Amino acid sequence: MKRIWGSTICLAFVICFLPAGSAAQEKTLMMATTSSTDNTGLLDYLIPKFKEATGIEVKWTATGTGRALKLGENCDVDVLMVHAPADEKKFVASGFGADRREIMYNDFVIIGPAADAAGIQGRSVKDALQTVKANQAVFVSRGDKSGTHQLELFLWRAADLPVPDKENWYVQTGQGMLATLNIAAERNGYTMTDRGTYIKYEANLKGNPPLKILVEGDASLLNQYSVIAIDKKHCSKAKYDTAGQFIDWITGAQAQQLIKDFKLLGKPLFTPNAKR
Repeated sequence: MKRIWGSTICLAFVICFLPAGSAAQEKTLMMATTSSTDNTGLLDYLIPKFKEATGIEVKWTATGTGRALKLGENCDVDVLMVHAPADEKKFVASGFGADRREIMYNDFVIIGPAADAAGIQGRSVKDALQTVKANQAVFVSRGDKSGTHQLELFLWRAADLPVPDKENWYVQTGQGMLATLNIAAERNGYTMTDRGTYIKYEANLKGNPPLKILVEGDASLLNQYSVIAIDKKHCSKAKYDTAGQFIDWITGAQAQQLIKDFKLLGKPLFTPNAKR
């Protein structure tokens, strides 16, 4: 009898410390996401609600969308939350991802010093970028292959300009959005950011940041966010079904309302737009 009891204790001990594949680990989802969903505090706000609803814990790494997609391609994560639609569609078409769903959007804005020495305020994106180049005004780019950086490069080309690279006035940080905003402020320069991160930056500075929104409202500045499950056919160990639970939840009524209600300084950071 003692031997049976001892064996039972040993078995219970082993189960508690089972490696990958255990029931406990199946309740954990690894996600790669763009820095703006992390910097704004959106994930700190949403993820506990998801765990409360499903019992699933989400662990995430925040980086540029380009790097996030690469993490998915390398089978390092189970799900993505990113904002570069053209690259996302290519990712899915290449067999790396599945079940791409739009979840929310905001927009990009071009910001700069209140004095606006280059005189870009109120101009179209094309005119603003041409004016920045003509004046060789300091422009600070993320330079990190993020969704924000990819759009910025597209906008230079759309303005009939070569993409800046080694010009003295063009600064590439290789860092996330909030760090890039701080560098732009230090350099008294211009930059482009998503509105959600700008509102967070504004809130951090008690509503009076040195960089102001100067260009906004252009259709080319739409910033769509989506979720993508990693395709199990590409990554055999990807938790495709668990990723599906997350996708169903974040496109569902509860999460969409939470996103709508997420505000700083009374301003919404994102607008939910999932289609059921």
